[in-house]
Amino acid sequence: MHEMKDTARALVRIGYDGRVHKTFRGHQARERFDHEVRVLRHLEAKGCTFVPRLLEIDPDSLKIITTNCGTRVDHLSVERQAEVFAELEQFGVRHEDRELRNITYRTSDGRFCVIDFEFATLLDGGGGTVSLKPTG
Repeated sequence: MHEMKDTARALVRIGYDGRVHKTFRGHQARERFDHEVRVLRHLEAKGCTFVPRLLEIDPDSLKIITTNCGTRVDHLSVERQAEVFAELEQFGVRHEDRELRNITYRTSDGRFCVIDFEFATLLDGGGGTVSLKPTG
């Protein structure tokens, strides 16, 4: 496996088969794991095709395996970034970490995609807005 990210909050690796393995750790790991699973399931149910799809979930080890949404983007105008994140809101999710590091490019269809939903806000979460966005 190829290591993509190793921080206090998560370990992300890409397997030789292209699948993305993300293990949550650190502060509120269980809550962030549960929230990202909830958001990705919501987006799949809404038919959003420019985010990772959940393939496997392991609640005991706080690990998810998803499809790969392409490669990191090094340059993208601020306006285009805003468009990509705004499109996500049409599916009831506001990304709370609107940084270039959370946009990838999928060459198979020339599509910009969005990743990393542990702090996203679920706008129509059934009981109102649901978010783990840090405050302060």
